[in-house]
Amino acid sequence: MTHPEATHHVDGLVGGQFDSTLTPRGERQAAALARALRDRIETSARVAVVASDLQRTRLTAASIGAALGVEPTLDPRLREKSYGEAGGRPQAWLDARFVPPPAVGDRLRHHDGAPGTETRLDVAVRVYDAMTDLLARDVDELVVVTHGFTAGLVVAAWIGMPIEAAGHVAFPVPSGSITTLREDGFFHNRAVVAVGDVAHLR
Repeated sequence: MTHPEATHHVDGLVGGQFDSTLTPRGERQAAALARALRDRIETSARVAVVASDLQRTRLTAASIGAALGVEPTLDPRLREKSYGEAGGRPQAWLDARFVPPPAVGDRLRHHDGAPGTETRLDVAVRVYDAMTDLLARDVDELVVVTHGFTAGLVVAAWIGMPIEAAGHVAFPVPSGSITTLREDGFFHNRAVVAVGDVAHLR
């Protein structure tokens, strides 16, 4: 899932790895996320909650963990893409320097302008590493609390998309949304059941 409304959203600032927190509205949305998961997950299930270590995801995970009766763990590999020097600056500052990726060619290694920005490949490598470790856990339900750009790569890793093929991957995952991924217990096929569900926020 993606964290709900954060202060950088309402302040018009670049997020990325800028350590913004949840707004009061975001805190209410985190509580709604927690209730939605509590209703969906069997009480007998073995559950793990893992989150990016940034404040906005950490707070979201704490709310979810309290609802599910588990202590979240933090993994910095699940952080949002870093926008380098642009992080925490007005969005207009980045917009003036932003270089969009090409329609074709090496989109994975494309640098989008601001000094210190991660490439898509940088983010994919750390997210795929994190997912390899997380999917080895012996649990029934794994709750991953992350960020919009990163969430797409979590799904790509889940379905086994090779990193080199992830140059175009994107999923519509609004803030505070739940994406449901399910592996069946017999064939071990992996399904993308729902993407970017925000019904719980209404």
